[in-house]
Amino acid sequence: MSEVGFPYLDELNEIQRQAVITTDGPIMVIAGPGSGKTRVLTYKIAHLLNTGVAPWNILALTFTNKAAKEMKDRIEKVVGPNAFKIWAGTFHSLFARILRVQAHKIGYPSDFTIYDTDDSKSVLKEIIKSLKLDTKVYNVSAIFSRISHAKSNLITPKSYATNEDLMAYDRINRRPMTQLIYDRYVKKCMRSGAMDFDDLLLQMFRLLYQNPDGVREKYQSQFRYLLVDEFQDTNYLQYEIIKLLTVYPDSNHNVTIVGDDAQSIYSFRGATIENILQFQNDFPEVQTFKLEQNYRSTQFIIQSANHIINFNKKQIPKKIWTDKDGGSKIKLIKAMTDSEEGRRVADTIIEQKNRYNLSNSQIGILYRTNAQSRVFEEHLRRHNIAYRIYGGLSFYARKEIKDMIAYLRLSVNHKDDEALKRVINYPRRGIGKTTIDQIALVANDNEISMMEVLTKVELKVRAKQKLLDFVKMIAAFKKKASASNAYDTALFIARQSGITDTLKSDTSIEGVSRLENLNALLDGIKEFADDDVLAPGEEVLDKSIGKFLQTISLMTDADNDDDQKESVTMMSVHAAKGLEFKSVFVVGLEENLFPSYMSLSSPDQVEEERRLFYVAITRAEEYLTLSYSNSRYHFGQMRFNDPSRFLEEIPEDSVDNITVMKSKTEKSPSSPFGKPKVLGGNFKPIGRRATKALPSVNAADFKPDSYTKIKEGMTVIHLKFGEGKVKSIDERDVATIHFEAVHDSPYKRIMLKYAKLQIVD
Repeated sequence: MSEVGFPYLDELNEIQRQAVITTDGPIMVIAGPGSGKTRVLTYKIAHLLNTGVAPWNILALTFTNKAAKEMKDRIEKVVGPNAFKIWAGTFHSLFARILRVQAHKIGYPSDFTIYDTDDSKSVLKEIIKSLKLDTKVYNVSAIFSRISHAKSNLITPKSYATNEDLMAYDRINRRPMTQLIYDRYVKKCMRSGAMDFDDLLLQMFRLLYQNPDGVREKYQSQFRYLLVDEFQDTNYLQYEIIKLLTVYPDSNHNVTIVGDDAQSIYSFRGATIENILQFQNDFPEVQTFKLEQNYRSTQFIIQSANHIINFNKKQIPKKIWTDKDGGSKIKLIKAMTDSEEGRRVADTIIEQKNRYNLSNSQIGILYRTNAQSRVFEEHLRRHNIAYRIYGGLSFYARKEIKDMIAYLRLSVNHKDDEALKRVINYPRRGIGKTTIDQIALVANDNEISMMEVLTKVELKVRAKQKLLDFVKMIAAFKKKASASNAYDTALFIARQSGITDTLKSDTSIEGVSRLENLNALLDGIKEFADDDVLAPGEEVLDKSIGKFLQTISLMTDADNDDDQKESVTMMSVHAAKGLEFKSVFVVGLEENLFPSYMSLSSPDQVEEERRLFYVAITRAEEYLTLSYSNSRYHFGQMRFNDPSRFLEEIPEDSVDNITVMKSKTEKSPSSPFGKPKVLGGNFKPIGRRATKALPSVNAADFKPDSYTKIKEGMTVIHLKFGEGKVKSIDERDVATIHFEAVHDSPYKRIMLKYAKLQIVD
């Protein structure tokens, strides 16, 4: 029964209710996926207000303004307008509010400026220039990321200088002056009366720690109740501030944290799982409530999630459950190539829409890296399935991709003024906007292209030599394009233009992502160049860069789809946290991709990758499909892949259409549920007969035979299609080959001259 006057408690299950009505002391609410976390948090605040706590005595910290607004809106429905008097918002916004009042006590003006990322990078650029440092080595984004990481870990410029690990890391990366840049950046911000986003936390900590005029006691007294949402996403600095507000003498310790250690996936942003794991040590008298009932997903999904996360050693034990009986088992798609994976995912989406009457908006495709979106975009477009990229741009709309495509366009068509304007000063080569505008004006007045201006008109500009160098470079690109296939041309342009070096110099998270996108484009071009199967109606294979640009033009033209259109959602798993879909596809489940190759050297990072997979599968309400590819292009080479270790950790009875076989390598530790069922073998594709696995062909050792030696009746091996039997060869040397491992359309017509086939003894 609910307490008299509090009917909203009737909407809660028993453990949720206890978490809401327990208000005093340290409280930890461990909220599994789909367990009603937001409802518990908002009702707890509403309950505090209803039991007489003043709204200004409540501090509720969130990670997004949207979450804070939704929280206030929900509370208002229970308690009325008092909801908007509580201190609820993001760490940054609420601390900025306090600093406006108190900043003068730590040497800042009350009307201090808040620098956004562009402002901060502009200051850093100026400092790097003043020190006469190589801007390619001392990349602004990388330096900014380094400073942000230091601040988030309470490392000042002075302590940075005495930290041998940090200094050694900078020396290894040829940036020994990073600490000096950091020091000058901090002093410059101070002189300018400015704080960046990290300073809003760092200076708040400083204000409370130094405690001028009893500031700490003032806010400890005001905020009698402190609540923190998504606590597993806090970084070291944020937790230290929370402890300053709640732990020191005279504090009331009324702190409630809500989160899930199993969904701690943001270490790259500075978040640390140690905060939630250590909370019980910092607050020994803590009361813990575990929200384990899942209201989102069906039994097979929940069973798999529990099984998978129990492979992690660092965790708070819990077992989520659901009363949603039945439901579909998990489906698995095994593809031979990433292109086939994209096609079969699109086919399965059509099948699910027809069979289960799903709308596009009820379907989500989740991948480990944004660069993976390309192949799925291409196949969704071919099927006229509307989609949107959540939290990012369509692959071909990303800046680094548009820059590279502009170079490719210019190498084919010198008269492409829009492409020229995009790349004439990228990477930066000292050709300013005034010069570019003058070239465009001359071109317009004389009704010629801008490239013709550069080659035929004598311009009186200071950047004359730089313009001549640019013209020579584009001429070299055109020559390469006319003599080489699309991939060799693109690789040459990526390197000679300076785009590759520019992206490599940015070692920030965003910079690494941009380089991954460029490599994904090059891999797509490599696949295009290596595809030696004649398309219907084609008489001659055309693998030129011009043909490739023609192929993708239809895709890039579709970038202007109406955003309001009913769309399939595509996103990285990191972006999917907090969302849910009726049907979820988790794709690219291969070793070195998911889990990421960057995580494999550290057990802690592998555990975070497993938490990321846990987050991915628990986004699904009813239908969960997992897919992987035997092979995909990586840095221009065909790479053969092992299935992800996480596939081996899924219980056998949760999965439909599989054949269980022993994995080549035992990657996973002993399961707490007994010996794991290995799913690393031959999966039966959805709705189709089982396929044979690709032959184990080492690409490095693969040596194609001369096409003149290939005769009818021979058995041959193709890197992509596996082993096949040559059925016939026509007068044009086009062979019809039956590839047994190809589950659909096993007969391929291949021009032998380009086929790269190895004869089997």
